[in-house]
Amino acid sequence: MFSAERRMEKLMKKMLIVVNPNAGRSQIKGKLVDILDIFTRAGYWTEVYVTQKPGEASSVAKIMGPRFDLLVCSGGDGTLDEVLNGIMLLPVEKRPVLGYISAGTTNDFAHSLELPMDLLEAAQTAAGGEPFAIDVGKFNDTYFSYTAAFGAFTQVSYATDQDLKKMLGQQAYLMEGARGLANVKSHHFRVELEDEALEGNFLLGMVSNSVQVAGITGLWGDNIQMDDGLLELNLLKEPDTLVGWGDLLSKFFITHEESELIVRRKIRKVRFVSEEPVAWTKDGEFGGNLTEVEIEAEPYAVRIMRGKK
Repeated sequence: MFSAERRMEKLMKKMLIVVNPNAGRSQIKGKLVDILDIFTRAGYWTEVYVTQKPGEASSVAKIMGPRFDLLVCSGGDGTLDEVLNGIMLLPVEKRPVLGYISAGTTNDFAHSLELPMDLLEAAQTAAGGEPFAIDVGKFNDTYFSYTAAFGAFTQVSYATDQDLKKMLGQQAYLMEGARGLANVKSHHFRVELEDEALEGNFLLGMVSNSVQVAGITGLWGDNIQMDDGLLELNLLKEPDTLVGWGDLLSKFFITHEESELIVRRKIRKVRFVSEEPVAWTKDGEFGGNLTEVEIEAEPYAVRIMRGKK
Protein backbone atom coordinates (compact mmCIF):
# COMPACT_ATOMS: atom_id res chain seq x y z
CA MET A 1 0.00 0.00 0.00
CA PHE A 2 1.03 3.56 -0.67
CA SER A 3 1.96 5.78 2.25
CA ALA A 4 -0.11 8.91 2.88
CA GLU A 5 2.66 11.00 1.30
CA ARG A 6 2.70 8.81 -1.80
CA ARG A 7 -1.08 9.00 -2.19
CA MET A 8 -0.93 12.79 -1.86
CA GLU A 9 1.79 12.99 -4.49
CA LYS A 10 -0.31 10.95 -6.93
CA LEU A 11 -3.34 13.17 -6.43
CA MET A 12 -1.55 16.51 -6.84
CA LYS A 13 -0.40 18.14 -10.04
CA LYS A 14 3.38 18.13 -10.41
CA MET A 15 5.46 21.24 -11.03
CA LEU A 16 9.18 21.82 -11.49
CA ILE A 17 10.54 25.34 -11.02
CA VAL A 18 13.96 26.00 -12.55
CA VAL A 19 15.57 29.00 -10.85
CA ASN A 20 18.49 31.12 -12.00
CA PRO A 21 19.45 32.78 -8.69
CA ASN A 22 21.70 35.36 -10.38
CA ALA A 23 19.18 36.78 -12.86
CA GLY A 24 18.49 40.51 -12.71
CA ARG A 25 19.15 41.83 -9.22
CA SER A 26 18.77 38.36 -7.63
CA GLN A 27 15.32 39.31 -6.31
CA ILE A 28 14.13 35.72 -6.49
CA LYS A 29 16.26 34.75 -3.48
CA GLY A 30 14.08 36.72 -1.09
CA LYS A 31 10.78 35.63 -2.65
CA LEU A 32 11.19 31.91 -3.23
CA VAL A 33 9.37 30.69 -0.12
CA ASP A 34 6.38 32.93 -0.89
CA ILE A 35 6.38 31.68 -4.50
CA LEU A 36 6.40 28.05 -3.38
CA ASP A 37 3.51 28.80 -1.02
CA ILE A 38 1.49 30.14 -3.98
CA PHE A 39 2.17 26.95 -5.96
CA THR A 40 1.23 24.68 -3.05
CA ARG A 41 -2.02 26.56 -2.48
CA ALA A 42 -2.79 26.10 -6.19
CA GLY A 43 -2.57 22.32 -5.74
CA TYR A 44 0.93 21.63 -7.06
CA TRP A 45 3.49 19.21 -5.72
CA THR A 46 6.52 21.39 -6.40
CA GLU A 47 10.19 20.54 -6.87
CA VAL A 48 12.92 23.18 -7.24
CA TYR A 49 16.10 23.09 -9.29
CA VAL A 50 18.61 25.93 -8.80
CA THR A 51 20.94 26.24 -11.80
CA GLN A 52 24.67 26.28 -11.13
CA LYS A 53 26.10 27.30 -14.51
CA PRO A 54 25.08 28.67 -17.93
CA GLY A 55 23.41 26.15 -20.23
CA GLU A 56 22.32 23.83 -17.43
CA ALA A 57 18.64 24.81 -17.59
CA SER A 58 18.33 23.34 -21.07
CA SER A 59 19.46 19.88 -19.94
CA VAL A 60 17.21 20.01 -16.89
CA ALA A 61 14.16 20.91 -19.01
CA LYS A 62 14.85 18.11 -21.50
CA ILE A 63 15.57 15.37 -18.97
CA MET A 64 13.10 16.24 -16.22
CA GLY A 65 10.39 18.15 -18.12
CA PRO A 66 8.28 15.14 -19.22
CA ARG A 67 7.76 14.12 -15.58
CA PHE A 68 5.86 17.31 -14.73
CA ASP A 69 2.55 18.93 -15.65
CA LEU A 70 4.04 22.42 -15.44
CA LEU A 71 7.63 23.59 -15.84
CA VAL A 72 8.20 27.08 -14.43
CA CYS A 73 11.27 29.11 -15.36
CA SER A 74 12.44 31.88 -13.05
CA GLY A 75 15.20 34.03 -14.52
CA GLY A 76 15.86 36.39 -17.39
CA ASP A 77 15.19 35.98 -21.09
CA GLY A 78 18.47 34.04 -21.43
CA THR A 79 17.35 31.47 -18.86
CA LEU A 80 14.01 31.20 -20.62
CA ASP A 81 15.86 30.57 -23.89
CA GLU A 82 17.71 27.66 -22.28
CA VAL A 83 14.53 26.12 -20.86
CA LEU A 84 12.68 26.54 -24.15
CA ASN A 85 15.52 24.85 -26.07
CA GLY A 86 15.32 21.89 -23.72
CA ILE A 87 11.54 21.62 -24.13
CA MET A 88 11.81 21.83 -27.93
CA LEU A 89 14.02 18.75 -27.97
CA LEU A 90 11.10 16.72 -26.61
CA PRO A 91 8.32 15.19 -28.72
CA VAL A 92 5.29 17.49 -28.85
CA GLU A 93 3.16 15.20 -26.69
CA LYS A 94 5.80 15.20 -23.91
CA ARG A 95 6.37 18.95 -23.72
CA PRO A 96 5.14 20.32 -20.37
CA VAL A 97 3.24 23.58 -20.15
CA LEU A 98 5.67 26.42 -19.46
CA GLY A 99 5.34 29.07 -16.77
CA TYR A 100 7.56 32.15 -16.61
CA ILE A 101 8.51 34.27 -13.61
CA SER A 102 10.50 37.02 -15.25
CA ALA A 103 13.39 38.08 -13.01
CA GLY A 104 15.78 39.57 -15.56
CA THR A 105 16.65 43.15 -16.49
CA THR A 106 14.73 44.03 -19.67
CA ASN A 107 12.23 41.12 -19.71
CA ASP A 108 11.23 41.56 -23.36
CA PHE A 109 9.39 38.26 -23.63
CA ALA A 110 7.32 38.79 -20.49
CA HIS A 111 6.32 42.29 -21.57
CA SER A 112 5.23 40.99 -24.98
CA LEU A 113 3.01 38.36 -23.33
CA GLU A 114 1.73 40.93 -20.81
CA LEU A 115 2.97 38.83 -17.91
CA PRO A 116 3.25 40.54 -14.49
CA MET A 117 6.63 42.01 -13.56
CA ASP A 118 5.96 41.48 -9.86
CA LEU A 119 7.40 38.09 -8.95
CA LEU A 120 4.50 36.96 -6.76
CA GLU A 121 1.90 38.06 -9.30
CA ALA A 122 3.86 36.23 -11.99
CA ALA A 123 3.83 33.08 -9.82
CA GLN A 124 0.05 33.36 -9.48
CA THR A 125 -0.26 33.62 -13.27
CA ALA A 126 2.02 30.61 -13.78
CA ALA A 127 -0.06 28.55 -11.33
CA GLY A 128 -3.56 29.74 -12.19
CA GLY A 129 -3.50 31.27 -15.66
CA GLU A 130 -4.43 29.64 -18.95
CA PRO A 131 -2.14 27.90 -21.45
CA PHE A 132 -1.43 29.90 -24.61
CA ALA A 133 0.25 28.20 -27.58
CA ILE A 134 3.00 30.39 -29.04
CA ASP A 135 5.22 30.16 -32.09
CA VAL A 136 8.91 29.45 -31.60
CA GLY A 137 11.75 30.46 -33.92
CA LYS A 138 14.12 27.78 -35.15
CA PHE A 139 17.69 29.06 -35.56
CA ASN A 140 19.70 26.47 -37.53
CA ASP A 141 19.60 23.53 -35.07
CA THR A 142 18.56 25.53 -31.99
CA TYR A 143 15.57 27.69 -31.02
CA PHE A 144 14.72 31.17 -29.77
CA SER A 145 11.70 32.50 -27.94
CA TYR A 146 11.58 36.07 -29.19
CA THR A 147 14.56 37.28 -31.29
CA ALA A 148 17.65 36.41 -33.31
CA ALA A 149 19.76 39.24 -34.72
CA PHE A 150 23.08 40.54 -36.00
CA GLY A 151 24.62 43.98 -36.29
CA ALA A 152 24.12 47.32 -34.57
CA PHE A 153 23.12 47.20 -30.87
CA THR A 154 22.54 43.42 -30.89
CA GLN A 155 25.63 42.63 -28.79
CA VAL A 156 24.59 45.00 -26.01
CA SER A 157 22.91 42.39 -23.81
CA TYR A 158 25.67 39.80 -23.57
CA ALA A 159 28.45 42.41 -23.69
CA THR A 160 27.07 44.33 -20.71
CA ASP A 161 28.76 43.49 -17.42
CA GLN A 162 26.54 41.37 -15.16
CA ASP A 163 27.34 43.40 -12.03
CA LEU A 164 26.50 46.59 -13.94
CA LYS A 165 23.16 45.06 -14.96
CA LYS A 166 22.34 44.30 -11.33
CA MET A 167 23.32 47.77 -10.15
CA LEU A 168 21.85 49.96 -12.90
CA GLY A 169 19.22 47.76 -14.55
CA GLN A 170 18.16 48.90 -18.03
CA GLN A 171 20.46 51.96 -17.81
CA ALA A 172 23.37 49.52 -18.18
CA TYR A 173 22.09 48.48 -21.60
CA LEU A 174 21.74 52.09 -22.71
CA MET A 175 25.31 52.87 -21.63
CA GLU A 176 26.70 49.88 -23.52
CA GLY A 177 24.60 50.71 -26.59
CA ALA A 178 25.81 54.31 -26.67
CA ARG A 179 29.40 53.13 -26.41
CA GLY A 180 28.82 50.81 -29.38
CA LEU A 181 27.62 53.61 -31.67
CA ALA A 182 31.23 54.56 -32.42
CA ASN A 183 31.90 51.09 -33.86
CA VAL A 184 28.82 50.51 -36.01
CA LYS A 185 29.72 48.58 -39.16
CA SER A 186 27.73 46.87 -41.85
CA HIS A 187 27.80 43.23 -42.96
CA HIS A 188 27.30 42.00 -46.51
CA PHE A 189 24.52 39.41 -46.75
CA ARG A 190 22.40 37.62 -49.24
CA VAL A 191 18.98 37.32 -47.61
CA GLU A 192 16.75 34.66 -49.15
CA LEU A 193 13.01 34.82 -48.49
CA GLU A 194 10.31 32.51 -49.79
CA ASP A 195 9.45 34.77 -52.73
CA GLU A 196 12.40 37.18 -53.08
CA ALA A 197 16.12 37.60 -52.44
CA LEU A 198 17.92 40.69 -51.15
CA GLU A 199 21.64 41.41 -51.25
CA GLY A 200 23.60 44.29 -49.80
CA ASN A 201 25.33 45.80 -46.78
CA PHE A 202 23.16 45.71 -43.68
CA LEU A 203 23.68 47.49 -40.37
CA LEU A 204 21.09 45.40 -38.57
CA GLY A 205 19.19 42.21 -39.25
CA MET A 206 16.57 40.98 -36.82
CA VAL A 207 13.99 38.22 -36.86
CA SER A 208 11.60 38.39 -33.94
CA ASN A 209 8.34 37.16 -32.49
CA SER A 210 7.89 39.86 -29.90
CA VAL A 211 6.23 43.22 -29.34
CA GLN A 212 9.26 44.41 -27.36
CA VAL A 213 12.95 43.84 -28.15
CA ALA A 214 15.84 45.38 -26.17
CA GLY A 215 13.30 47.21 -24.04
CA ILE A 216 11.91 49.00 -27.12
CA THR A 217 8.42 48.75 -28.59
CA GLY A 218 7.05 50.14 -31.83
CA LEU A 219 10.06 49.51 -34.07
CA TRP A 220 9.61 45.90 -35.07
CA GLY A 221 6.38 45.90 -37.10
CA ASP A 222 2.62 46.23 -36.86
CA ASN A 223 -0.01 43.73 -35.72
CA ILE A 224 2.52 41.47 -34.03
CA GLN A 225 0.96 38.22 -32.86
CA MET A 226 2.87 35.48 -31.13
CA ASP A 227 0.58 32.73 -32.41
CA ASP A 228 0.12 33.49 -36.14
CA GLY A 229 2.84 31.21 -37.54
CA LEU A 230 4.81 34.26 -38.71
CA LEU A 231 7.97 36.04 -37.61
CA GLU A 232 8.86 39.72 -38.12
CA LEU A 233 11.94 40.52 -40.23
CA ASN A 234 13.68 43.90 -39.92
CA LEU A 235 16.69 44.89 -42.04
CA LEU A 236 18.51 48.23 -42.02
CA LYS A 237 20.60 48.91 -45.13
CA GLU A 238 23.78 50.97 -44.90
CA PRO A 239 23.25 54.52 -46.26
CA ASP A 240 25.62 55.93 -48.90
CA THR A 241 25.46 59.55 -47.69
CA LEU A 242 25.14 61.60 -44.51
CA VAL A 243 21.66 62.61 -45.64
CA GLY A 244 20.83 58.92 -45.96
CA TRP A 245 21.98 58.31 -42.38
CA GLY A 246 19.71 61.05 -41.11
CA ASP A 247 16.78 59.68 -43.09
CA LEU A 248 17.38 56.15 -41.81
CA LEU A 249 17.66 57.09 -38.14
CA SER A 250 14.67 59.43 -38.27
CA LYS A 251 12.31 57.04 -40.06
CA PHE A 252 13.32 53.94 -38.12
CA PHE A 253 13.56 55.30 -34.57
CA ILE A 254 11.23 58.32 -34.58
CA THR A 255 8.55 58.48 -37.30
CA HIS A 256 8.43 54.75 -38.24
CA GLU A 257 7.83 55.75 -41.88
CA GLU A 258 8.69 53.64 -44.91
CA SER A 259 12.15 54.02 -46.45
CA GLU A 260 14.16 52.27 -49.15
CA LEU A 261 16.79 51.67 -46.44
CA ILE A 262 14.36 49.80 -44.17
CA VAL A 263 13.04 46.33 -45.00
CA ARG A 264 10.13 44.98 -42.98
CA ARG A 265 8.46 41.67 -43.77
CA LYS A 266 6.30 39.04 -42.09
CA ILE A 267 7.92 35.71 -42.89
CA ARG A 268 7.73 32.00 -42.27
CA LYS A 269 11.30 31.26 -43.30
CA VAL A 270 14.49 33.17 -44.17
CA ARG A 271 18.10 32.28 -44.94
CA PHE A 272 21.10 34.57 -44.36
CA VAL A 273 24.41 33.93 -46.17
CA SER A 274 27.61 35.96 -45.63
CA GLU A 275 31.17 35.49 -46.85
CA GLU A 276 32.70 36.34 -43.47
CA PRO A 277 31.56 35.01 -40.06
CA VAL A 278 29.12 37.41 -38.41
CA ALA A 279 28.28 37.52 -34.68
CA TRP A 280 24.64 36.68 -33.95
CA THR A 281 22.62 37.03 -30.77
CA LYS A 282 19.77 34.76 -29.75
CA ASP A 283 17.36 35.96 -27.07
CA GLY A 284 19.97 38.48 -25.92
CA GLU A 285 22.79 35.94 -25.60
CA PHE A 286 25.71 35.19 -27.92
CA GLY A 287 24.52 32.88 -30.72
CA GLY A 288 27.80 32.22 -32.56
CA ASN A 289 29.98 33.61 -35.34
CA LEU A 290 28.28 32.22 -38.43
CA THR A 291 28.34 32.47 -42.23
CA GLU A 292 24.97 30.82 -42.79
CA VAL A 293 21.80 31.04 -40.71
CA GLU A 294 18.40 29.57 -41.51
CA ILE A 295 15.44 30.75 -39.44
CA GLU A 296 11.96 29.28 -39.54
CA ALA A 297 8.75 29.68 -37.53
CA GLU A 298 7.57 26.62 -35.58
CA PRO A 299 3.83 27.33 -35.12
CA TYR A 300 2.15 26.67 -31.76
CA ALA A 301 5.27 24.87 -30.55
CA VAL A 302 5.05 25.59 -26.80
CA ARG A 303 2.17 26.33 -24.42
CA ILE A 304 2.88 29.03 -21.87
CA MET A 305 0.73 30.20 -18.97
CA ARG A 306 -0.61 33.75 -19.20
CA GLY A 307 -3.38 35.73 -17.52
CA LYS A 308 -6.90 34.63 -18.30
CA LYS A 309 -8.48 36.69 -21.06
